[in-house]
Amino acid sequence: MSRHARSVERHLPFPNLATTGADGRRDDRIRPTAPVQRDVTVYDRYLAARLQFSDATLPETVALVITEQDLLVEGAYETLERFFDLAVQFGAERIVVYVSVLDEGVVPTIESELATLRAPREVAVRVPDDDEPTDAPIGISIGLGGKHEFAIAVQSIAESVDDGDIDPDDIDESVVEEQLVFPTAPDLVIKTGAERLSDFMIWQSVYSELYFTDVNWQNFAKRDYLRALRDYQERQRRFGR
Repeated sequence: MSRHARSVERHLPFPNLATTGADGRRDDRIRPTAPVQRDVTVYDRYLAARLQFSDATLPETVALVITEQDLLVEGAYETLERFFDLAVQFGAERIVVYVSVLDEGVVPTIESELATLRAPREVAVRVPDDDEPTDAPIGISIGLGGKHEFAIAVQSIAESVDDGDIDPDDIDESVVEEQLVFPTAPDLVIKTGAERLSDFMIWQSVYSELYFTDVNWQNFAKRDYLRALRDYQERQRRFGR
């Protein structure tokens, strides 16, 4: 082998394998032994470092919007478990997940699957016929839309007025929020798959930061969540001002 060939070999990510052809001559052509794969964790570590060393705050309450179709693909619930772990790891105190559904017939199936979900904190699941407020660290809504949630809150307040438990003049934002199923306002709302809003937390998310990603739920990875957090850190929240 020539000195030049040996020099090339030392600088390549795969060895220079010599073979012998049918004519008995040595073949020193360079061939890779395996596909060269990029280390995807390097970029993840870079994003995580940017987040941790930044002076900007991270969201305390994170909301995620997905669809029933997202949960039909293989590994969808494992992705949700990883999402919970990441959110807690990066400072979220509360997590709210909204699963929009077109066919309410799938609600029991999704609810059953969620019952076996591994989560780092207590989980409360609400479905269209369950309007009981929850303050669980992780709340999951299956098809319980924001319009319906708000209507139920107004009805509850009206009943309290009729019963004499509250004076109409005392009704303010805090009274409404106390009657909502998910009373906590999210700092960040992440919507996967498309740039369109869903009927979810229409009262609570009025001042939330919205982050849309074209990454489908089945491909949603750690780096996608970290990008959402980094985008949040770079924004200046105005709360309607």
